[in-house]
Amino acid sequence: VHHEGGTGGPVSRILLIGSGADEQLAGYSRHRGCYATEGWLGLTREVAMEMGRLHGRNLGRDDRCVSDRGRESRLPFLDERLVGFLNDLPMDCKARLDLPRGVGDKLLLRCVAMLLGLGECCLTPKRAIQFGSRIAKCENRREKGGDNCNRLTDCRTHSQTLNY
Repeated sequence: VHHEGGTGGPVSRILLIGSGADEQLAGYSRHRGCYATEGWLGLTREVAMEMGRLHGRNLGRDDRCVSDRGRESRLPFLDERLVGFLNDLPMDCKARLDLPRGVGDKLLLRCVAMLLGLGECCLTPKRAIQFGSRIAKCENRREKGGDNCNRLTDCRTHSQTLNY
């Protein structure tokens, strides 16, 4: 996203974003905990809840990040037909959380990737960029993705004081 040209390489204006894959295919570590305590039914409820709040937690933030760099995002895992297809599948066809991390989570997606010849990435556990890079710890260790950002609230209050 940060490449603006000048090195001779092509500049993509459209980015494929993976939003929705973890939510629908039990790709988060919290899904393992839910499965361990509540079984398939609890996991199915958790996944449905995650899909219901995806727009408020992730999509706005992701769109702001992408559009800030003059790009547009495409969300193939949120295509209506794919979401409908995945909703019709039983959870144990999408994930097998009794298998190790990096294998059983998002199992259906990993199997498709293997069939497409992407074997090297099929068994790699996910590492979210904001957590894997440790950037989430830079400012407030207790801040969660769905929390209101105090820094933005403070700016809004300050701008109202200045009559902006």
